[in-house]
Amino acid sequence: MKDNSKTNHTELETQITLFRDTYARAEEELAKVIVGQRDVLRLVLSGIFAGGNILLEGVPGLGKTLLVKSIAKVFDLSFKRIQFTPDLMPSDVTGTQIISEDENGRKEFVFKAGPIFANIVLADEINRATPKTQAALLEAMEEKQVTVLGQTYELAKPFFVLATQNPVELEGTYPLPEAQLDRFIAKVHVSAPSAAELKEILQRTTGNITAEIRPIFKSGQAAEAIKSLRHLVRAVFVAEPWQDVLIRIINALTPGNQFATAKTSKYLRYGPGPRGAQAIMLLAKVQALLEGRINLAFDDIKSILTPALRHRLVMNFQAEADGITADQIIEEVKSAK
Repeated sequence: MKDNSKTNHTELETQITLFRDTYARAEEELAKVIVGQRDVLRLVLSGIFAGGNILLEGVPGLGKTLLVKSIAKVFDLSFKRIQFTPDLMPSDVTGTQIISEDENGRKEFVFKAGPIFANIVLADEINRATPKTQAALLEAMEEKQVTVLGQTYELAKPFFVLATQNPVELEGTYPLPEAQLDRFIAKVHVSAPSAAELKEILQRTTGNITAEIRPIFKSGQAAEAIKSLRHLVRAVFVAEPWQDVLIRIINALTPGNQFATAKTSKYLRYGPGPRGAQAIMLLAKVQALLEGRINLAFDDIKSILTPALRHRLVMNFQAEADGITADQIIEEVKSAK
């Protein structure tokens, strides 16, 4: 008699091996053009495997745009770049209705799709657009659709927004609203390269040799492959005690909650909501798979707490006056667990 449990276990091990192999090949291809930044690559790829949007923050020239363009090539997905500026209009993002005339002279309104209709959309310098234009992304990022003049249009599948912003410029920028920040599964800080990494960057980019990125999936198979990867992520088992730990962490970062820490009560206006907990859970599941496990461990949760929550904490004026950051409050909670 066939042992179904043994067969299912073997199939699961094969799927985990394939998951890790896909990540390794993607990281290997990206490393051809991105020097260092292994933690950034892991977080961004984890966000894609989890099905979420990513916000990349760093000063100009660190390769944020190059990273997003390279990811689109690695996964062989359609790519559009939107350069956010103060004069960018919502219709420049979503598209609009235009008048079209057929061969018989009959006129009708036809929808002309905007650059949001792609698998991977780079929202470059997203905080330079006005709140009105930023709001055009809200429906797309959460519901994977856009509504124009009362008509709803489905977006490509899979769909990801990978946004960049510069943390040091204030003139001509608009802070992202909390509702939009909450739709990013993680906020990733891109740091400056080390001396050795900078030397390698110079050697790679100032000569005659140009690295060529190759897709890791066969033509036309990327969408289905990513769908399978995301399905495996959601299949990772989470024991109830770890769910309770995650809830306790969210409570510790929520002002007014009985489990709120002293710093939470003193420096936060609002803490993370359900999307924050969902982001932690999905990203932690990816970490478990990358470690070769189908069950969650606390280290998986701990490793992604900061990028998953740093943009969801709303600080008060006292925090700014005392120089307290969201990362510091999260680190305190993390070390206490």
